[in-house]
Amino acid sequence: MALSAILFFILFIGLLLLWGCPASQGHLPPGPWPLPFLGNVLQMDQKGLLKSFQPLREKYGDVFTVYLGSRPAVILWGYEAMKEALVDQAEAFSGRGDYPMCLQNLASGKSWKVLRQFSEEAQSLVEELQKSKGAYLDPHFLFNFISANIICSIVFGERFNYQDPRLLQLSDTFSVFEIFPGILKHFPGKHIRLYSMIEEVKAFITENVERHQKMLDPSGPKDFIDSFLLRMDKERSDLESEFHQEHLVNTVLSLFFAGTETSKTSSSTLCFGFLLLHTNPGVLEKVQAEIDRVIGAHRLPALEDRIHEIQRFSDLVPVGVPHSVIKDTHFRGYYLPKGITVYPILSSALHDPCHFEKPNAFYPGHFLDAQGNFKKPEVFIPFSMGKRLCLGDSLARSELFLFLTTLLQNFSLGSPKAPEDIDLMPRENGLGRPPPLFQVRFLPHRGGGGQEEAQMSSESLHLAPASVQN
Repeated sequence: MALSAILFFILFIGLLLLWGCPASQGHLPPGPWPLPFLGNVLQMDQKGLLKSFQPLREKYGDVFTVYLGSRPAVILWGYEAMKEALVDQAEAFSGRGDYPMCLQNLASGKSWKVLRQFSEEAQSLVEELQKSKGAYLDPHFLFNFISANIICSIVFGERFNYQDPRLLQLSDTFSVFEIFPGILKHFPGKHIRLYSMIEEVKAFITENVERHQKMLDPSGPKDFIDSFLLRMDKERSDLESEFHQEHLVNTVLSLFFAGTETSKTSSSTLCFGFLLLHTNPGVLEKVQAEIDRVIGAHRLPALEDRIHEIQRFSDLVPVGVPHSVIKDTHFRGYYLPKGITVYPILSSALHDPCHFEKPNAFYPGHFLDAQGNFKKPEVFIPFSMGKRLCLGDSLARSELFLFLTTLLQNFSLGSPKAPEDIDLMPRENGLGRPPPLFQVRFLPHRGGGGQEEAQMSSESLHLAPASVQN
């Protein structure tokens, strides 16, 4: 009896191993052997998946396979591999990867003119920081709110006070790392709560829709919801119309989710930007001197090299949004079956020593040519590349530029630590690299000629200079 049980157990394990055999998926790129049901999940570092991918790349090359549960996923490492797949074979790799249900029906539409919302929110942020009266604060707290507020002003036609509990809830609901459920659903964390929180957000949206219905002015729609409601009324007799209240709620949810992710990435980049500028006083001096010099001429300064280097160094979303192949595809001698998920590792391009002289340092010279003019290397792909290039690229850069220049025009930065003592190591969080927590104070900036030197007798304050002598 015992022998039969042992033989049955051995047979069962053998069948499981055969079931999980990578060969059953065809000639996929090489990778670690998966466990039945679990795949390679136990081999992954949930706090920082790049740490897991790096040794796999060294062992298997620039294209390799990992199993997320029972499903294989192909990993692309390095600019050349990503370009070959996402640009040279763009059509084959143009499918959407594994997304949350609330994003799968994301509608396309006309471009929004959002720079006005950026400008208004930037001024509101200046007013909020002025209330701090130079006290130390965690900038993440306020910067996270500006993201949700910009989207609310576009979709709902209103912005919220930074202390509004509704804004607190909305800001906490969405996080940039929740756009990768194909991997993160296998790990514990806040993202597990996403689907249970969707209903709460839907209730909030429904409440706003009902309020818009009561106050609707057919001659002057104020926002997206008003425009949708007018179209609903126009097509009321069409039983097959997609313009109905349930679709409106789901569309607003998708717009809010997608828009907040783009804007929230910018907010985290903004946090990283202030941290990097404070730890590089020479760069900060030049930035504020340039702002002081040109603002009076009614034009904004050209800070392309520093904006791009902040984005490159911060590397907030090191793993790009998932793609899938829409047909059976041959790639670098491997066979990729239709529907397989592909993850581009954007960080591998942004920190490639072959393309960036100082990949692990903050060095705006990466984006300047020999004559000091701005240049943009083709390997700069913080928003991926190819047909699935994130449409929030220019939106995020515009937001980052406007907030950075507005705040540095009004404030100088103070920190309880000397620049050389500030830790730049990001907090590892699944597929993301959010900036480390830090304290900063925003002091009134008096531009022009280096006059901003605060004397603090009660504490050791290291204040970054406000301008530089040419």
